[in-house]
Amino acid sequence: MTKRIFLSGVIFSYTLIAMGQGNGSAGISEATSMITSYFDPITKLIYAVGAVAGLVGGIKVYNKFSAGDPDTAKVASSWFGACIFLIVAATILRSFFL
Repeated sequence: MTKRIFLSGVIFSYTLIAMGQGNGSAGISEATSMITSYFDPITKLIYAVGAVAGLVGGIKVYNKFSAGDPDTAKVASSWFGACIFLIVAATILRSFFL
């Protein structure tokens, strides 16, 4: 029982020391700069995923159109909507955070 109380006191004192190191603005600004440095590669990755999805969707729509499937328009609009969503989402995220 006394070990628990002692360990609780030690942990509590360490948390007080950690909290007393400052307001943390330097750490927050460094974290912000690190996160914003990732936005360019992530945006390019999302654009690449959108391009691949567009190619795959185009091939699937072409195959359905060649086979005479009546649901070709629905499939084409869903793939087109997915590609547009990826492009718009990447642009909006970039504009919000940069």
